[in-house]
Amino acid sequence: MTLDLSHLAGPAKEQAFQDAKARIRLAQTARWVGFARAQLAVDELERRYHYPTCARMPCLLLYGDSGMGKTMILEKMERLHPSTLDEGRGIKMRPVLTVKMTPSPDERRFYTRMLEVLDAPYSIRDQIGSLEGRVIHLLERLGTKLLFIDEVHHLLAGSHREQRRALNLLKFLANELKIVVVVVGTSDAFHALQTDVQVASRFEPLCIPRWTATDAFRSFVVAYGKLLPLRKPSPFGEPNMIRLIMRSGRR
Repeated sequence: MTLDLSHLAGPAKEQAFQDAKARIRLAQTARWVGFARAQLAVDELERRYHYPTCARMPCLLLYGDSGMGKTMILEKMERLHPSTLDEGRGIKMRPVLTVKMTPSPDERRFYTRMLEVLDAPYSIRDQIGSLEGRVIHLLERLGTKLLFIDEVHHLLAGSHREQRRALNLLKFLANELKIVVVVVGTSDAFHALQTDVQVASRFEPLCIPRWTATDAFRSFVVAYGKLLPLRKPSPFGEPNMIRLIMRSGRR
């Protein structure tokens, strides 16, 4: 088959020769396409990852509307610093770890979720202090340097007392572990952290704003289109396509 695939970049040219089912699956696969604000976030996270250990580590609040690429940024950092096997000790090192805040801010549920992510055993009868100690010990043992806590806007689902306890938990983890803790969520996460002056001062905010119909957005869409295994060119950069994408993103 002879195809003009000059509209595609990299592996997409070879993928375009696969059958329709395979190409649909490839088109639906998540992929990293860098843009200025995302690269700024990655650069900031890299700087913090390599920050020397001190009493007050430079923690971060990464926030923005859903669908703006926050999860992709976290996954990018996990790929940059993947888990590795320490053959001498027979354990898997976890330099970057992501855990999601529970739907309601409950310390026990949060610690048990962390233990589940770490594939560590626990008992439903364990006291909070025991769960907490086990989490701290494991993160130190596994060499975790960057801890992502996603969906932090779930803090607002709890009572005022539960929110305060959850905020204290975030502050405690940063202080006790002396690692970079990055909390991630929507704009509600920003407002939740602002209710505690000490927590707000500890977590520097970095917003991933919504896209607008700018040249930067057009460039992003065109770059994304070049990675899709489409056998014929598509009008990704044309004004009508940009308007259509912008409308669908506001729903």
